[in-house]
Amino acid sequence: MNSLHARHRAVLPDWLALYYDRPIEITHGEGRHVWDADGRRYLDFFGGILTTMTAHALPEVTKAIAEQAGRIVHSSTLYLNRPMVELAERIATLSGIPDARVFFTTSGTEANDTALLLATAYRGSNQVLAMRNSYHGRSFSTVGVTGNSAWSPTGLSPLQTLYLHGAVRTRGPFAGLTDERFTEAAVADLEDLLGHTHRTAALLAEPVQGVGGFTSPPDGLYAAFRKVLDRHGVLWISDEVQTGWGRTGDHFWGWQAHAQAGPPDMLTFAKGIGNGMSIGGVVARAEIMNCLDANSISTFGGSPVTMAAGLANLTYLLDHDLQGNARRVGGLLIERIRAAAAGVGLVREVRGRGLMIGIELADPATGRAAPEAASAVLESAREHGLLIGKGGGHDTSALRVAPPLSLTVAEAEEGAAILEQALRSL
Repeated sequence: MNSLHARHRAVLPDWLALYYDRPIEITHGEGRHVWDADGRRYLDFFGGILTTMTAHALPEVTKAIAEQAGRIVHSSTLYLNRPMVELAERIATLSGIPDARVFFTTSGTEANDTALLLATAYRGSNQVLAMRNSYHGRSFSTVGVTGNSAWSPTGLSPLQTLYLHGAVRTRGPFAGLTDERFTEAAVADLEDLLGHTHRTAALLAEPVQGVGGFTSPPDGLYAAFRKVLDRHGVLWISDEVQTGWGRTGDHFWGWQAHAQAGPPDMLTFAKGIGNGMSIGGVVARAEIMNCLDANSISTFGGSPVTMAAGLANLTYLLDHDLQGNARRVGGLLIERIRAAAAGVGLVREVRGRGLMIGIELADPATGRAAPEAASAVLESAREHGLLIGKGGGHDTSALRVAPPLSLTVAEAEEGAAILEQALRSL
């Protein structure tokens, strides 16, 4: 065990997970590559958990951070903040939510926590709906709506949470159905559930489940849900922490794959917008955002430095059509990965859209999840210069591939070749 690893173990929690049998210290990055403390270079296909969205050490972002830090680093929301107003204006417009208001936080966890606060206050109810296999953060309230036992360490919660079918297309009681019948069955389940409840506040759902292994329902399912929710006055909150900003390629927001019902009542965001800086937030209709009847501020949400980074990062993403790049290069990458996985018995499914790709591993004889195989592929990929992630249900048997959105065709080919080698080594 290297000295830094030993020091980590001595002072940090046991539950603070580290990847790899021999954990690595990442010291610097550039573009789609990072280097460890031993000087080894890696192609980064995970981006600090989908957070380095555009590129490592993007000059436009680092310049904006340095210039703002040279003026003022912090002031809090008690004072007018030009970068915060400017970023809020852009996000409000991009969100598609009418009469939108934006509140900035420091993380996706805090963003979802705020959305739950708004929904329960607006509706006068602590009852919420969430999806099975979901993940929404590590705070007390967001753990209480996370439908994934590996990430929910307590059954205690300030919320009464009811979990719905529908977010995992190929497992569960509806897996054998066509997309149309699957959606009908999930909607019937929702209808039945709401018939047994009283004044539910909201449904919080990821359009593509992130920690859950990049699973998603058929397009249009949340639009069908929305019709039922509207009849009952239930709000729809789209958790866009991992799906926002064009990562799925086809759409700027994940909810747009279900756009027949229009935009959600609220959406939450974080991760990629800061390109590594701590930015999260909530967008909501004004009547929902303004429903709180008590004072509230944020000491660190909307920091001038993080807002400057977010503005520069968003400008770069839009000016360089990184959503289009995610669609084009992501389409190539998923086809290369599917070809690489062909004939590998442990690969149950390759799924995803844009630069958000999941590879689920399972025993071909029993269908049981294969977390040990997922760990082996993770290790093999690292040994050959590629960093990827893991996820899935409680078994973490899915590999997660989510490079920065500026990924080139050559880098996609290189990463797919390393993944093929790692998969075939099984």
